[in-house]
Amino acid sequence: MARHLLDHASTSPLRPEASEAVRAWADLAARGELGDPSRIHTEGMRARVALEEARQQVATLIGARSREVVFTSGSAESVAMATWGAVRRSVERDICPRIVLGVVEHSAVRQSSAQFADALGGTLTTIGVNALGRIDTDEMLEAIGPDTSLVHIQWGNHEVGTLQPITPIIARCNELGVLVHIDASQAVGRIPIEFDALGADLLSFSGHRLGAPAGSGVLAIRRGLRLEPLLQGSDQERGRRSGLEALLPIMGLGAAAAAVDPETLNGEQTRSRALIADIVSLATSVEGIELLGDPDPFGRLPHIACVAVSGIEPQAVLLGLDQRGIAAHSGSSCASEEIEPSPVLEAMGVDANRSLRFSVGWNSSSDDVDALRTHLEEVIAGLRALAG
Repeated sequence: MARHLLDHASTSPLRPEASEAVRAWADLAARGELGDPSRIHTEGMRARVALEEARQQVATLIGARSREVVFTSGSAESVAMATWGAVRRSVERDICPRIVLGVVEHSAVRQSSAQFADALGGTLTTIGVNALGRIDTDEMLEAIGPDTSLVHIQWGNHEVGTLQPITPIIARCNELGVLVHIDASQAVGRIPIEFDALGADLLSFSGHRLGAPAGSGVLAIRRGLRLEPLLQGSDQERGRRSGLEALLPIMGLGAAAAAVDPETLNGEQTRSRALIADIVSLATSVEGIELLGDPDPFGRLPHIACVAVSGIEPQAVLLGLDQRGIAAHSGSSCASEEIEPSPVLEAMGVDANRSLRFSVGWNSSSDDVDALRTHLEEVIAGLRALAG
């Protein structure tokens, strides 16, 4: 049975370019020809050249200078680095740390902010959203002041795809000299990004969502900004992140970034919008299903659609689809033996226990949508019949 991945927002398959790069560099490593890039011997210099080439490839993708790119293990670490560095910067200036963030930020942002603010005696200011999942811009702008250590704002929401008002928020932070971090984990490789033109101080993302290996990630740090490293020890990544660089995932990330050139990005974005439009149309034609988030396709990320399903547990729908070869996701997540409602949907004021998220990616096709068209209504009708 053919499988159809409609969960690219969680992780995407490796792009062929990334797979080939990892394989080639793994062969070199197996032969002992790839060394520590901090060393001056031949093996080390070979690794250093490859590392810096990958850094430039990533910088080109996100419109940054190569020296602004710091490699990490993924967006969770990148977020923690940004948050720790910002609160430590406030402490060093004898300012009580205060972090401003939206209620719909990813759990990595919310939990890192709470942990580090609490550890250093700081506070959090949480901003609400409207029914579309969009930050209340006026409320956030009013909350940002000279005493703010860091503002977190996601580019687009990871559950409903809603784009956030990053431009006025970045402008306000720049005006007051406040650090601003953009969580671009769902945006990089999906839409054009120009970090330097954006004016943000920090931008984070994971490689695995754009078709690079898991275990690869980036924190872009504005030129001239020095933050205390989260990981201490040695001086890798120009002293910004200690520990020997994970060369194989980084090589894959560089290759994946290079594969997403402007023409490819434009083509994938156009295809994603078309596929998501078809998914929204077929899903909302089923009784009891409605779209969540911004109904304007240009008001949300091109690859995500989230719908509410009335009267049925979404996990049952996911299992039914999985049995028919379709992988999707629900905003309600399994934690231990309990089903946790989605904090994003709760903040939007909708049923946080009844959502399905469909997301497409670089290798998605109309075949994936056709499979959903064939089976979604059948699965839901069967479950409703069982429920009586």
